[in-house]
Amino acid sequence: MILNSSFQFFSHCRYLNVLKEDDSLCRQAQTSGTFYLFHNLSPFLQKVGEKYFVPQLSAAEIKRILEKFKETEQWIEKSVLIGCSDEHIPHFALDLGALEKSVIESQLKGSFTNLQKALFVVDGKDSPLLASAQSLLQWHNSHQYCSKTGQPTQRNTAGSKRVCHASGITYYPQMSPVIITLVSDGSRCLLARQPSFPQGMYSALSGFCDMGENVEEAVHREVAEEVGLEVESLWYSASQHWPFPSSCLMIACHALVRAQQAEISMNKLELEEAHWFGLEEIMEGLKRQPRSAKQNDGSFLPWFPPKQAIAHQLICEWVKQQTSQLA
Repeated sequence: MILNSSFQFFSHCRYLNVLKEDDSLCRQAQTSGTFYLFHNLSPFLQKVGEKYFVPQLSAAEIKRILEKFKETEQWIEKSVLIGCSDEHIPHFALDLGALEKSVIESQLKGSFTNLQKALFVVDGKDSPLLASAQSLLQWHNSHQYCSKTGQPTQRNTAGSKRVCHASGITYYPQMSPVIITLVSDGSRCLLARQPSFPQGMYSALSGFCDMGENVEEAVHREVAEEVGLEVESLWYSASQHWPFPSSCLMIACHALVRAQQAEISMNKLELEEAHWFGLEEIMEGLKRQPRSAKQNDGSFLPWFPPKQAIAHQLICEWVKQQTSQLA
């Protein structure tokens, strides 16, 4: 089973690489592939009962939609390659933002949904694909001209790069590294709120890595800047692509500070609130949903990012560590 899985992964990667490098093969793949639809960067979802699904449309179905608008097949050429199935069925993302949204929604019996909401209601296997697709579509929207010459850049068929023929510069999609850190003093963990957060939600500290910094330096700096604490030790947990605000690589870490020096000095320019939470408070907060967190007086009990966010994973790891120490 392991060998078969390894072969599938190897075959999967090689196939996608061939499509990215060979424009003619990629054009052929567009005729047999499946498409995820977007409208001005909002993905198309369908609801069945209480569950949301991300439909995969065939090229033929896309053409039927375009016929309603008397559009040509050139629209399909604007799609971007975002992956493939184990059976090498290629997946593309296509943004139809220039067309009437309501007509598409009516024909396909679904709706275009804000990406942030969509990521938290669709199946876990679809969330990364939607995030990657939106990020790549957004990158193409913002990189249509060369930053050196100002001349238009041309994309390849797969949408994996853009080239300025005047300067010879090739542009590739990039992600910005962001550290997200759960700070603990051994028996408590520190969570904070930014003004942009939904009411009542607290999360781990986060910030972009500065030019020239490594991950460790970024963690030390961000913790010092945001809450005035000195990190004694840290360790890496995991990473996650996150499309907000614009295609980030979230690098998740745990950081330990001395309990004797754990008085918070909050940076009010970046944070709205920052508090230490005990194990019981964290376990109660993990059970809450945004709606159940709201109290009769309009205030909110603390609640934490949903399981699709890597901050949730950090918090759960901390809980597991604490409960194992108590066992």
